[in-house]
Amino acid sequence: MNIPDNARRQAQDLLDFIDASPSPWHAVHTCEQRLQAAGFTRLEESERWALQPGGKHYVVRGGSSIIAFSAGSEAMAEAGLRIIGAHTDSPGLRIKPKPAEEVGGMVRLGVEVYGGPILATFADRDLSLAGRVNVRVADGFETRLVRFADPLLRLPNLAIHMNREVNENGLKFNKQTELPLLLGVAEDGTKADLRFRQPIATALGVQPDDLLTWELNAYDTQKGSLWGADREFVTNSQLDNLASCHAALSALLATEKPAATALCAFFDHEEVGSESAAGAGGSFVADVIARLAGNAGLDGEDQRRMLARSFFISADMAHGWHPNFPAAYEPCHHALVNAGPVIKSNANQRYSTNAETAARFMAICDKAGVPCQLYAHRTDLGCGSTIGPIVASRLGIASVDVGSPMWAMHSIRESAGVLDHSYMIAALTAAFAD
Repeated sequence: MNIPDNARRQAQDLLDFIDASPSPWHAVHTCEQRLQAAGFTRLEESERWALQPGGKHYVVRGGSSIIAFSAGSEAMAEAGLRIIGAHTDSPGLRIKPKPAEEVGGMVRLGVEVYGGPILATFADRDLSLAGRVNVRVADGFETRLVRFADPLLRLPNLAIHMNREVNENGLKFNKQTELPLLLGVAEDGTKADLRFRQPIATALGVQPDDLLTWELNAYDTQKGSLWGADREFVTNSQLDNLASCHAALSALLATEKPAATALCAFFDHEEVGSESAAGAGGSFVADVIARLAGNAGLDGEDQRRMLARSFFISADMAHGWHPNFPAAYEPCHHALVNAGPVIKSNANQRYSTNAETAARFMAICDKAGVPCQLYAHRTDLGCGSTIGPIVASRLGIASVDVGSPMWAMHSIRESAGVLDHSYMIAALTAAFAD
């Protein structure tokens, strides 16, 4: 397969983006670094905004959701907005507030299952901790990011000699009793809680008792890579949905002086329903759009005209056709890896796509010179959902759900196509100019 050099560069940049973002808070930090390098300035929700024509800004909510925008040259009431949404969170294992316990001479950490991960894929991986920690300081507390590059945790499998039916019945874990992660050997006179706190405190330069609260997840320390006979595939954790965040951010950074205001909205908590202050079900994007309209002097009538002329693309990964499991797919809707962006449809509105918005995205792909595909889920299988229906219903704007096809969605090690990522960047860049 012929893979252009530019597509390979974009794929490697995606892997670097994910490797730098082992938690939603790190993902937002990575986005911030790239936005600042491109001349975007940070706004605070708690302060008054004084926006200038052509301004490039971003705003963060909750540390794990971010909205960035480049103001358009045309009046918002006439041109509307071009919005691309994605999410920063991925399914996995989250550390409990009081996780450490000693069992049989070992220290293990209790976890909660976040979203719908394929739990078996977490076994026998080089896991570590990443997230944010609130530490005590003289005038209260500070929030700091923490990440351990070396493996700190493990979920060892039970030997087949004690689980003879594992290959016939599948690898299953009791979420309460069999998922706690092994941290180390218990030491005489050292409490399990201190064994957990000490590495974090050392990394942050504080005392163990200064750790107040945390939001930490287990992540795979193995870096992403290219694979395949022609290195035409990418593999990493969190392709769902950091690949969409990377594609949308790349498109925004490539958009100079847009006619319509171009906006990226990356939300936390999609994998658990989006109903939070930082999630797509909250007020974040509506608040930002209202402030953009207010700074532009739009009255209520013009704000509604603006929304009526806007277009929202919900970018979330799609199910690529797997040749080993053909019965899992709708016969006429095989989304092939490395064959282009996928337009996702569902009659029950699990996706926000309708015939008109699908045709509009097809036209965008034509403009970008990339192929596109259509996908519908098997009728007898439950269909997942996205932020698309949530944002579209709250804002009342035309919306389409799209994504790059991938394998092993919600595994700790997912795979997708090098060409597809390049195609998606090109399509989203064209969408900002549409």
